[in-house]
Parts: sequence; C-alpha cells; structure tokens
Amino acid sequence: MPRPTRAALAALALVAAIGMTGCSSTVSMDPAADANDPACADVTSLLPGNLAGESRRWTDAQATGAWGDPAAVLFTCGVEPIGPTTLPCQTVNGVDWVIDESDAPKYRVTSYGRVPAVEVYLDNDVVSSADVLDGISLLVSRLPTDGATCLAREDADTSD
Repeated sequence: MPRPTRAALAALALVAAIGMTGCSSTVSMDPAADANDPACADVTSLLPGNLAGESRRWTDAQATGAWGDPAAVLFTCGVEPIGPTTLPCQTVNGVDWVIDESDAPKYRVTSYGRVPAVEVYLDNDVVSSADVLDGISLLVSRLPTDGATCLAREDADTSD
C-alpha cells in the first residue's frame, strides 16, 4: 500500500480545519474609532474565555470580544466616551457603567469616566448583566480615568 504524500496529508489537514471552523463561526463586528489605543490592547488581550456562563468566540475586529452562540455579549473597546446623562449608572468593581435599557431585554452598557471607553451589548434573556459586568469590570478598571464619576441624580449640579 502506498504511503500518503505530504500534499495529500496537507489537503486532509486543510479539509479538517475548514470543517472545524464551521462549528464556531466568527462574529462580525466593527472596530471602534479608537480601537488601536494601546490601552484597549491591554484589556482585550486579557478577556476571559468564559463570561456569564457563555464561551468566547472569535471576532473579526480589533479590540472586540463576543460570548455565546448566538452571541449574547458583544464587547468593544475604543468607543467615544459618553458625557453626563440621566441614564442609570452603576459602579461595579470600581468601574462606573451607564446602562441603556431602551431596547430591553437587550442592554447597551458603556463605561463612564474611562478613556478609551468600553461598550457592551448584552442580551439579558440569556445572560445576567450583573454577571457580565462583574466578569469584565476588573479588566476595564485598567483603562485610564478622566476624573468623571457617576453621581446620584440629587447630587448632580443642574444649575445652568
């Protein structure tokens, strides 16, 4: 019986690799304007393999992350920092997060007072927002602060 050639083995390996990639497709995302900020690289290189019970998936954009199949959590570093807002704000592990529930149960959560900022989209029907924020806040706390912090509505200066 003839021995397989290198070309045949390489072709077989390629077919196997293509077959395995079909099991976990890449999540298509757009990079944020400041995705190339070195601080984003520091954070995204440490993103967890599992978040709120969901496995991490490959993404096709710099400074992004995704978990779940279908994706239940989308993470983007390098978004434009948001200014003062009346949206609810919650502090988790030293990071302030502004929570936009206008498309509930899908939430957009944005870091506040961090430059560059991080934006997270999550499906609250699949994952707990508390678990997601608890799982990433220590990493996001590595981003530089700009001095802005969340205030209770009654503590905000609204005299203009």
